[in-house]
Amino acid sequence: MGDESPRRFIPFMDTGLMPFSSRGVPSMSRPNYRHELASSLCLSWAVAVTEGTVVGVIVKNAFEGVVSEMMLNFAVATVAAAPSVANIISFAWVRLAHGRPKVPFITSLQISMLVLVAGLALIPRSSLGLHLLVLSVVVSRVCYAGVQTLRSTVWASNYPTRERARLTGRLTTVQSEFVAVSGLLIGLCMEWDARSYHALTPLLALVGMLGVWRFSKIRVRQHRRLIALEQQAELLDRPSFNPAAMMRVLTGDRGFAGFMLCQMLLGMGNLMMSPILTVLLKDRFGMGYEGVLVNHTIPLITLPLFIPMWARLLDRVHIVWFRAIHSWSFVLAIGVHLVAALEADLWLLYAGAVLKGIAFAGGALAWSLGHLDFAPAERSSQYMGVHVTLTGVRGLLAPVLGMQIYVMMEASYPGRGSWVFAVALGFTVLGAVGFGVLGQAMSNRRGGLGKPEGPVG
Repeated sequence: MGDESPRRFIPFMDTGLMPFSSRGVPSMSRPNYRHELASSLCLSWAVAVTEGTVVGVIVKNAFEGVVSEMMLNFAVATVAAAPSVANIISFAWVRLAHGRPKVPFITSLQISMLVLVAGLALIPRSSLGLHLLVLSVVVSRVCYAGVQTLRSTVWASNYPTRERARLTGRLTTVQSEFVAVSGLLIGLCMEWDARSYHALTPLLALVGMLGVWRFSKIRVRQHRRLIALEQQAELLDRPSFNPAAMMRVLTGDRGFAGFMLCQMLLGMGNLMMSPILTVLLKDRFGMGYEGVLVNHTIPLITLPLFIPMWARLLDRVHIVWFRAIHSWSFVLAIGVHLVAALEADLWLLYAGAVLKGIAFAGGALAWSLGHLDFAPAERSSQYMGVHVTLTGVRGLLAPVLGMQIYVMMEASYPGRGSWVFAVALGFTVLGAVGFGVLGQAMSNRRGGLGKPEGPVG
């Protein structure tokens, strides 16, 4: 097959000097890892354009004065929610991909997302343009939700259980770093000239197409066996658009149902915080497009520094115990943001951004891999479908709820809207405590709670 490494494409990638080098990757996983590494690097530049933390800042600044402040703030809440809300239809992607080759399906979704990203160049600065931008971001995130949902099945097949968190952590590191750099580039260009996105978005989409090409070369281990198992599944066990299918998964696995409840509480707090922070960066701290630095770039640059630490923990312990420890990092991050907003303290704001990056490092791994500690191999997509659908439910509720509380508090007590962070903090604490209680209950019921064992495939 010749040299399959990205060295032919990115010369410095496999020198051993980079922390995500393919050295140390199990030989059977190495070719696929190299393809996915190069793909993540290229696609990340376009993914940044759809990130709520980036688009929210663009919306808040570029469309100021074009629409009313209330409409503008709720547009910020919508784009902040888009990555999570898109997951609400994850069962559609799981159902459509059920019994079909996974890599071609994923690449078709990637291409659809990139077409929408390139199309942002045509959006005018007007009320109609704002609505079109929000719609494009939401639909592009719907496509990317399918990529995220189905990619976990590829990971489950291609990477050994004991190495999975470490390897996918490297991939997450690559993506977060280049999404961070791309977001910062977009912010700087918009600060220089607000019309620069007309040229940037098609260019970033073109770079993303190189990533699609590399992803198309991935080969899923024991793919025929996986497809056969999916096709032979009983009708009631197949992923479905019907919410009853999701309920069957939850009622059939009480531990997973408890895990999803705690995840709902934790996620509500995190998702309530995001759009409020975007608004406060402009209204309370007077930041323009440089708000991307605090809201997006600093957390994502911090993230890879702590992924190895969280990956080592996740490789050793069950996801419930992992979350029981990791969730408190979110509690700390939101608590610091609360104090920073109340005191208008810029340095605390930056400290909160770093702490958010530390929390996101563990959250990125847990979100992608956590369900695999519960799911049989042939049902991993179905479990992931439940997980991301519930992510969509809280994504639909939390940002709008948070913004509604903010608007009401600002109307009644001007300058006190930032207390909405206290509500977010309460949800997060409940989630963190819940994971600890669930871990103890599952340990008592099972006589211990360790990592599941299983071969690749």
